Amino acid sequence: MVAAAPRRVCGVGATLGEGPVWVARENALWFVDIKEKLIYRFDPATGDLKHWSAPSQVGWVLPERGGGFVVGLQRGVERFDPATGGFTALVAPEAHLPGNRLNDATTDARGRILFGSMDDSEGDLTGRLYALDSTGVADTGLPPVSITNGPAVSPDGRTLYHTDTLGRVIHAVEVNDDGTLGAMRVFATIEDGAGYPDGPVVDSEGCLWTGLFLGWGVRRYAPDGTLLETVRLPVSNVTKIAFGGPNLMTAFVTTARKGLDAEALAGQPEAGDLFAFDVDVPGLPVTEAAIPAR
Repeated sequence: MVAAAPRRVCGVGATLGEGPVWVARENALWFVDIKEKLIYRFDPATGDLKHWSAPSQVGWVLPERGGGFVVGLQRGVERFDPATGGFTALVAPEAHLPGNRLNDATTDARGRILFGSMDDSEGDLTGRLYALDSTGVADTGLPPVSITNGPAVSPDGRTLYHTDTLGRVIHAVEVNDDGTLGAMRVFATIEDGAGYPDGPVVDSEGCLWTGLFLGWGVRRYAPDGTLLETVRLPVSNVTKIAFGGPNLMTAFVTTARKGLDAEALAGQPEAGDLFAFDVDVPGLPVTEAAIPAR
């Protein structure tokens, strides 16, 4: 399904590039460098790359209805205004867990933000999945893991994909009519030596793509969990893709330098940069977040 080989589109050198999201109102890609506390905006038409500093580690950035953005910081969920560079606190679901941080997120068709947390030291099972809407934030009730990634939601909204990165497992969870979560099952398991499943995203055919940290690429799985395709990149730490461009047929890929020593970096000097490849099946448009009133 890949129409062209991956290409480097922007030199970033991110320590931990993550959370790419296509913002249609700007025709731009937004993403973060978690460890360097940076929020990025990339314009593919001009190659322009802008960045803003965040007050703590930043796991994700999502567009909000009415303008502006919502970000997941180590200290909680906050609004972000690019015009001023300012942040406004919304909710801190884990203020009692200073060793945790927020890690990855998506929106569903209702505009809810579904986001996960993780143990920043990547050891304790303290990562949980939350839902934030206009009524506030709630724990979804899924079992805790050390590192959450995703979630991602199927095109019909009936399945949520939730990644246990260190467990090398992607779970599929039923979504009830009221938005609560039901039964959970194993969707895909990444075999030893193939890396760790990182950020997932779903395309318009309902197939799931996942980045492979230490796995040198991304994979595409059918809705029944069958592995369909692997796309190899020239860097080992591949974190997540986002579909963008005018037809959502360009897959933008964030990567990371985290954990690579001097020898490894010499062998993959483009680690941490932004890549892209063309696909034959488009992605899904991002629903802007609908959360508590300003």
